[in-house]
Amino acid sequence: IDALKQEGVFAPPIEKRVLHLPKPTHEDNKADAGRIIQGLKSEYNEKGMITTLPLLKKMRHALRENDFIVTVTLSRAVSKGGKTHIVNIQPGDVSHRNYGLAFDIGTTTVHGILIDHQTGKLLSKRSDYNAQISYGEDVISRIIYAEKPKGLQLMHELVINTINGLITKLLLKTDIRRDEIFSITLSGNTTMTHMLLGLEPHNIRRAPYVPVSTFFPPIRARDIGLELPLRAIALVYPSISSYVGGDIIAGVMGSGMYRTEKLTLYVDIGTNAEIVIGNREWLVCAACSAGPAFEGGGITHGMRAAAGAIEDFSINPITYEPMNITIGHKPPIGICGSGLLVIIAALFEYGVIDRRGKFNRTLETPRIREGRSGYEYVLTWEEEAGGDSDIVINEVDIENFTRAKAAIYAGCKTLVEGVGLQITDLEQIILAGAFGSYIDIDSAMTVGLLPEIDPDKILYVGNGSLLGSWMSEMSNHIRRDVVEVVRKMTSFELSEVTDFKDQYIASLFLPHTDLSLFPETSARLKKSE
Repeated sequence: IDALKQEGVFAPPIEKRVLHLPKPTHEDNKADAGRIIQGLKSEYNEKGMITTLPLLKKMRHALRENDFIVTVTLSRAVSKGGKTHIVNIQPGDVSHRNYGLAFDIGTTTVHGILIDHQTGKLLSKRSDYNAQISYGEDVISRIIYAEKPKGLQLMHELVINTINGLITKLLLKTDIRRDEIFSITLSGNTTMTHMLLGLEPHNIRRAPYVPVSTFFPPIRARDIGLELPLRAIALVYPSISSYVGGDIIAGVMGSGMYRTEKLTLYVDIGTNAEIVIGNREWLVCAACSAGPAFEGGGITHGMRAAAGAIEDFSINPITYEPMNITIGHKPPIGICGSGLLVIIAALFEYGVIDRRGKFNRTLETPRIREGRSGYEYVLTWEEEAGGDSDIVINEVDIENFTRAKAAIYAGCKTLVEGVGLQITDLEQIILAGAFGSYIDIDSAMTVGLLPEIDPDKILYVGNGSLLGSWMSEMSNHIRRDVVEVVRKMTSFELSEVTDFKDQYIASLFLPHTDLSLFPETSARLKKSE
């Protein structure tokens, strides 16, 4: 926000103007609407404004309630040269009460924030599971459901209800009313965007994978069911393709990647991993399916990040006894994504598992045993756990994780080499996404999730999608830049590249079949031997 102000581009799409207007006289008896328009022009040099019949009906009372002192709310056009809309008129000076909303519509979780347009500050933040999740954890399952009679309508209503519920929670413990919010920016993957707008996602999952639209005009929030004022405007981030959505465009905007001269690799790590390479001159994007392992899916004791989830781990190299650190320092009840990463990295580094992810059965420790799904390592005995069983990680879990990390590494390497570059050419890597926010860099390189690169070149932006939506609520300049960024971004289809499949297979080992790509990890492994 400070950078936006320093660069002179802090210009929210909703602005409030206070007018101290002269009262009508016999000599000056222009219409109320004309008086307001003239005041905006003379005091603020505002031109080319549009009003509506409902506002005309409010004008007489608003002007006379506080002695011709009024606050006029203006909604700026996204495109240059577009008309400014008058969206509200209030008696008195309430220019300090100017608020907006920003949302990230995730497949699993929806995140929302309430913003003060005057200062740019975040006033409250809330998140909740996307209510669609009961109809499938991934976008393909939801597209299939949306193809049933009234299925799309249900998918639309579920995500809208989730957003409306979060708006209510965002306003709790504040004195802000819904009728004071006239702008909301939303970003999400292409499927979530289609369901948000009630567009049929049918062809997103079928070759040649064509969405209904990748660009969306500003729309009235109420037209899609959002419980906001009649003239509140919703801006939905554009997509690039069926599998590179507005959440990634928002991340590129929010992280500032589109303005940097540095050769940058942007990686949003989640169930669907999206990758962008480039700088201010050019951008190329790709997407690959990593699966749910990073969010605890497909893991015997996997869970989402919550109290009791193992998030950090170390192992005694002599006794092979573990030390688990849980979220909230509660008794362990499962393993979250960041915990899974450090567990597998530590087990690998200390020889408990080999490069194939198989346990070393010659080690003398009761922690390694044969379980129902094959060999496993006991992280926590039942009596120490917060549940009613031992917490373990087994070879199937490790295999599922390895597939996920292989998809991401292969995607990164294929994209980088596909544009004629090498990993060593990268000047920075930006990590985004819930998992990417808490990732341990050393562990990620040890297992081959990320390429070996100077850790100082790696940046975290957290929820890049939400950050980009927030920035767009703070600057109409950024909203306009989005159009140019989308136009310069090229989509790279990994599924159509033979090299991606080869890279993926080569990445199914820890850290990789080609150890020369991970010299530091290889050196540590040789030392430990």
